[in-house]
Amino acid sequence: MFLSVFEMFKVGIGPSSSHTMGPMVAAARFLEALRASPFHFHGLRASLHGSLAFTGVGHATDRATILGLAGFLPDSYDHDKAEAALAAIRETRMIEVPGLGALAFDPARDLVFDYGPALPGHANGMILRGLDAQGDVILQETYYSIGGGFVLTEAELQAGEAGKAKVAVPYPFETAAQMLEMAARSGLSVAQMKRANELVVRPAAELDRGLARIWEVMNACIDRGMQAEGILPGGLKVRRRARGIHQALIAERGLNLTPPHTINDWMSLYAMAVNEENAAGGQVVTAPTNGAAGVVPAVIRYWLDHVPGASAAKVGDFLLTAAAIGGLCKHNASISGAECGCQAEVGSAAAMAAAGLCAVMGGTPMQVENAAEIALEHHLGMTCDPVKGLVQVPCIERNGLGAIKAVSAASLALRGDGVHLVSLDACIETMRQTGHDMHEKYKETSLGGLAVNVPNC
Repeated sequence: MFLSVFEMFKVGIGPSSSHTMGPMVAAARFLEALRASPFHFHGLRASLHGSLAFTGVGHATDRATILGLAGFLPDSYDHDKAEAALAAIRETRMIEVPGLGALAFDPARDLVFDYGPALPGHANGMILRGLDAQGDVILQETYYSIGGGFVLTEAELQAGEAGKAKVAVPYPFETAAQMLEMAARSGLSVAQMKRANELVVRPAAELDRGLARIWEVMNACIDRGMQAEGILPGGLKVRRRARGIHQALIAERGLNLTPPHTINDWMSLYAMAVNEENAAGGQVVTAPTNGAAGVVPAVIRYWLDHVPGASAAKVGDFLLTAAAIGGLCKHNASISGAECGCQAEVGSAAAMAAAGLCAVMGGTPMQVENAAEIALEHHLGMTCDPVKGLVQVPCIERNGLGAIKAVSAASLALRGDGVHLVSLDACIETMRQTGHDMHEKYKETSLGGLAVNVPNC
């Protein structure tokens, strides 16, 4: 199992990796299929199913799908150009598709929210269709957005691991137990093994530039979030709080009366700044998803700004370690809230952050695994119940608490020798089972939990 660090950490846009980035990526893939087809197309049609339908409006899934069909991609997204394209599409009921010309598309008619049963492969399903001059379907593909911006066609989902191209890496661990065994045998850290695997597919200079870019975008997102103010879009009238919290914390610096637990406010601040940016549709990094994008950068920023001896030179090791743990969560359970609830998003993010922090603070591979397990264990059973389908309540604060749990988990692990009762593998398998048993209304459909007990206006 090889999952690159740049698959776990992807530069994109908010508010959701599965509901915004995924559909945009799926639409871009469909354009490739259209271009490769011998048919001549005159129109497009799309239908959203399962969680993509139920919470699609709040997650801007409709907007992302339309923009994807117009050639936009998450990592190169330009807000002003996107707004102009959407306005033109609504006015002309045509999409200017790169390489295909103008194709008929009326957003009110040709983008359907199907509130019936979900498609069989995954809770996040969508069907894209290419039409001829008579409006008949001549090319159709089903896509599943499986979390974290990952997208599979129906055939790819059915093929599973057997359909994936194999990458021969020196440390092909698929479980935490294998990871620890390989670390013990090689004498390498988790980050060193992950780096060795990455170097099979890209040179060292490219890897280091990519890691630096990931942290640069994460850090810039924190800074933007701490400066912005106003009301977040979507109708809940949620006010941005990061700027006010930051100003208050700065004003309290140096006061002898400041209680020690104020450090928790700094962690929450950094995470909330990211997720307020995400909720506003800004540029974020999946970590491993948009809904959980604040946890990892918040813990890195906490470490750099508040922990003596921290060094920016080790951020790459933090990210590599975190990516290794995130890969185990995705491979053996899920990172999708629509599949396993928020335990799969913020829970996985906290495990990643705890492992990364433990590693850069000198933890052994056993302590790193212990840190990840502690963080994930204490998110088990967490539901995904966004009010009005928006990644705002409870998501923004939840990232702050996820960061605090991650730091606490790393600290506990560093106080021990790595020996513990519940393994990370057992914890990940428990998350998978819990997600399977969790009622659908608690898995990003906004049909249960806070979503039905909090007024939507």
